Amino acid sequence: MARKRTRREFTPLELEIMNVLWSAGPANVAAVQEALPTDPPLAYTTVQTMLNILHRKGKVKRVLKGRAYEYAPAVSRERAARTAVRDVIDRLFGGSAESLVMSLIEQRQLTPEKLAKLNRLVAALPEKETAKG
Repeated sequence: MARKRTRREFTPLELEIMNVLWSAGPANVAAVQEALPTDPPLAYTTVQTMLNILHRKGKVKRVLKGRAYEYAPAVSRERAARTAVRDVIDRLFGGSAESLVMSLIEQRQLTPEKLAKLNRLVAALPEKETAKG
């Protein structure tokens, strides 16, 4: 049975469009269409539909400029990343961030240098923050 997508998650195409807006700033449909790294290029109407969906979801805001809407992110890249990471931790690791980190270590995604940097970041956290884990 297919899992229902939550309103928080981005589809792959929505994420591509958001990446354009996060990088380039406010843009109209034609500018987003041109900046998308798709081959062959997406149809104008497809990009317009996706931007309208993102607007309905509250992920982009739009302002009428002349005869065309200009779209801008309503959600920061950082907030979207936090939401996506939280979703991965919840769905794949039973809510355990420690399990995610252990998986990254086991898969050799974290080098000793990166682990040392993480240790410094954790050590620099206020004591109140580290007590939450």
